[in-house]
Amino acid sequence: MAARATGGSGDGRDAGAPLLDDLMPWSVRPLRTGRPWVIAPDAGWLRARWERLVRAPAEERERLFGATRARTPRTAVAALPGQATGTGRFAREEGPCPEPVRIAHGPFDEQWLLPDHRLIDAARPELWRVADDHQLFAVEHGYAPRDTGPALSVTGLLPDGHSPAGRPGRIRPLFRRPGGQEPNLAPGLLDLLRARHGAAVTAGSVLAWVLAAARPSPAGCVVPLPADPARWSAGVELGQELLRLQLRGAGGGERPRLPGGRRPYVRATVPPVPEALEYDAETGTLGLGTGRIAPVPAGAWEFRVGGVRMLELWFARRSAAGAKDADGLAALRPGAWPQAWTSELLELITLLALLDGLRPRQEALADGPWITAAELRAAGVLPVAAAARRPASVLGHREEGPDGQFALL
Repeated sequence: MAARATGGSGDGRDAGAPLLDDLMPWSVRPLRTGRPWVIAPDAGWLRARWERLVRAPAEERERLFGATRARTPRTAVAALPGQATGTGRFAREEGPCPEPVRIAHGPFDEQWLLPDHRLIDAARPELWRVADDHQLFAVEHGYAPRDTGPALSVTGLLPDGHSPAGRPGRIRPLFRRPGGQEPNLAPGLLDLLRARHGAAVTAGSVLAWVLAAARPSPAGCVVPLPADPARWSAGVELGQELLRLQLRGAGGGERPRLPGGRRPYVRATVPPVPEALEYDAETGTLGLGTGRIAPVPAGAWEFRVGGVRMLELWFARRSAAGAKDADGLAALRPGAWPQAWTSELLELITLLALLDGLRPRQEALADGPWITAAELRAAGVLPVAAAARRPASVLGHREEGPDGQFALL
């Protein structure tokens, strides 16, 4: 007999819903940069910072670098997988800036990163090894009491796993190997779900269900599994819609778009240095200094993760006011608001409005019946084998180690 989900421990010892940690068992901790200046919302900032650093005299370079226990200008370190960057001691670096890479900086923000392992305290090379056009990453946001936001998001970009509320979550690749090979799913899970819901169940449809049905809990992301094929199909369809929105056109998909009459437009040009972000709920207008964007739905303005408004966080990372406390290379930034940011903001407003509009359908998935923990144990899905929680050995290419040596994996 199926049971209602109760937010179980995820270890298979009760009749509650499993944790995402059991369903997608291999996870990676968030990146730890160690220095704020290696991430920026504009790739040009990173190139300027690199040039400033490598042209500085030795003593000033030491100060600008921002040494930590994990990284100093003299630390020996391998290159990141797939990145053609130097591996000599950074104290001797004089070459051109490596090409910045686009990353997911926390939920729903896209920024740029200098992909040089010598500059990043904990870059998580195991993530870089499996990042390709076939890969998707589920990112848990970390639990915050009374949080009404989503439990996780999905991106095709390499994610840094940053948590708006400062509570680290986990990064879970959909596949354990490049090329979309070896789903990161508990052994036996696909067989069990296919037996209940049909042979069409794939790793992608499991991710879609997770995106639609997951909810936060103090123990981690809880994912009830439906016993009813019709509910499974409805949840997968909804999850695929959520996924399409969150991927923002990646892989040739359709970019988020609101119906005519609801689309936000620039009503007054954003000034070169907007000092504050304000929202007028009565008129549905977002103000950036003297700039005006409307209509902006209240659901987009109030969309929060970890208790933090996503639009406010996005603006704070780009505003002049947000840079007042920055020093060193982090303070090196352009003096004017780029037009590209306004376009990004319009798309973010659209994305959040559409995601907010799908919440009632997500809430409708909350009722059972559910697949029980006993059934998961009987199928051998729980408990999860320790090997499934470790990264696979990926030997697809040679990786340059410190000072030009080649790493053996």
